[in-house]
Amino acid sequence: MSPPALRRVLSTVARGAATYTQGQRPEPRVREYFYYVDHQGQLFLDDTKVKNFITCFKGKYSWCFLQPTGGQRQRPLPARTSHSCSLCGRERNFLRCDDLPVVFTHLLAGAGPERLSYCGGGPKLNVPFRPESLFIQPINGRLYHPGPQSGGGIGLVRSSLAYQLSGHFLYDNRIPTHFTWAGQRHRLTNELARHFLQSEVTAVDVEETK
Repeated sequence: MSPPALRRVLSTVARGAATYTQGQRPEPRVREYFYYVDHQGQLFLDDTKVKNFITCFKGKYSWCFLQPTGGQRQRPLPARTSHSCSLCGRERNFLRCDDLPVVFTHLLAGAGPERLSYCGGGPKLNVPFRPESLFIQPINGRLYHPGPQSGGGIGLVRSSLAYQLSGHFLYDNRIPTHFTWAGQRHRLTNELARHFLQSEVTAVDVEETK
């Protein structure tokens, strides 16, 4: 699947939370498909019993089954939704997430500023790395970073990459306040706290953003 198609996927999946019953009988000539993305960014058929590297879709998210429907209004994907539905002609594609559909998998280093790649897209699917915007969710302990707006503006950093970055955080009274990177000390903005319920970020001093 091409990166432009995947970008359209993230935008098209942005239909809001949806409920479904797998195995339900849709309208005549309508086909329904069900998928699941885990917190490592691996994509599966939702009814796969054993979900691991062997049973996941390989390559750059094989989401060719999720395509935008012409003329339908696009809107950002709600952060941390559990079910989303993408409409494509006579197909309904349901996506269930362990956390978020955008999962950052690699930090890309090159001649210019570092970038974070997502959805297994390598250098073709990435966003600028913004150290000051990293956010550790105090309840689940997971690390988040701003993502593409078509995917809700937030993405989860998979655990192996989060572990690599964890040693760069500085803490005050056990609360992360700064992130050191490339010889610079960045004050954390906590701007991503707005994507979570207030009860989930009570331990964080949230900076108001304009």
